[in-house]
Amino acid sequence: MEGLPTTTKTERRSRSKNLHTSKPSLVMAFFSCVAWLYVAGRLWQDAENRKLLANLLKRNIEQKPKVLTIEDKLIVLGCKDLERRIVEVEMDLTLAKSQGYLKHQLPQSESSSQRKLLAVIGVYTGFGSYLKRNTFRGSWMPRGDALKKLEERGVVIRFVIGRSANRGDSLDRHIDEENSKTKDFFILEGHEEAQEELPKKIKFFFSTAVQNWDAEFYIKVDDNIGVDLEGLIGLLEHRRRQDSAYIGCMKSGEVVSEEGKLWYEPDWWKFGDEKSYFRHASGSLLILSKNLAQYINTNSASLKTYAHDDISVGSWMMGVQAIYIDDNRLCCSSIKQDKVCSVA
Repeated sequence: MEGLPTTTKTERRSRSKNLHTSKPSLVMAFFSCVAWLYVAGRLWQDAENRKLLANLLKRNIEQKPKVLTIEDKLIVLGCKDLERRIVEVEMDLTLAKSQGYLKHQLPQSESSSQRKLLAVIGVYTGFGSYLKRNTFRGSWMPRGDALKKLEERGVVIRFVIGRSANRGDSLDRHIDEENSKTKDFFILEGHEEAQEELPKKIKFFFSTAVQNWDAEFYIKVDDNIGVDLEGLIGLLEHRRRQDSAYIGCMKSGEVVSEEGKLWYEPDWWKFGDEKSYFRHASGSLLILSKNLAQYINTNSASLKTYAHDDISVGSWMMGVQAIYIDDNRLCCSSIKQDKVCSVA
């Protein structure tokens, strides 16, 4: 049997030794793999936990109400400089309005001339005063072509009235129909015509009139007052171009503090222990120069009204450098011969 390979005893012993030494290595490699998988699994789990916690934290932050002050918002938006500019522009706008740059100042068809008017006269009226209006039209107040000629002289006269509480009802329609025939109404669209709203009406009148007409003076006349028109025009011509003029029959009087009495003043306690009104022009006929009417227009939202319109105007004039002009010719109930108005 010479061709068959033979293994010696020494070779068999060496191969058996190699098998014995490789088993521990395989065991160590197995445990190493297990340990690596364990560590990798923990790291992956920790990463997932961190991701989950980050999402929960983000969600909580989004749901939590943010308390930011105005200063914080301005800083974030970078608007502090813009805020300052807005304030400056608002101040410039107020100054411009007070100096004659009027809101809604458009060419008016009411004016027959581009030159400055002498006066705008607003005669108070109400829904139930049709007969009084006709009496005025037949006496001191011109009508038709005579009214237009008076406007050419620089004097505008209009009946002043607001709107009904029920807009568009028969009261409003009757006024609109009358105005379409006579063309002598000045309708205050934003004012509700009512007895208790009279103090607000005078604020609406001066504010709206100064926006519609460019005049030296703006005059409020009660609906029970007759006017010597030529005498009033002469009085105004004498004071043309006089700024800050608050003209009328200056008076004072007792503040009525008992509710239910005539001329009751709800704010009576503001007038001191003496319960006496400050000096003011009688509401029968009072005159303001253009810059004072503009002041009312500019500040109308913040001007307080009292129970009576003449007291309200007087309180507004106390806050500015108005020139008080007490003219006895404007005391309509007096017995003076040269007065320009009288109780009708």
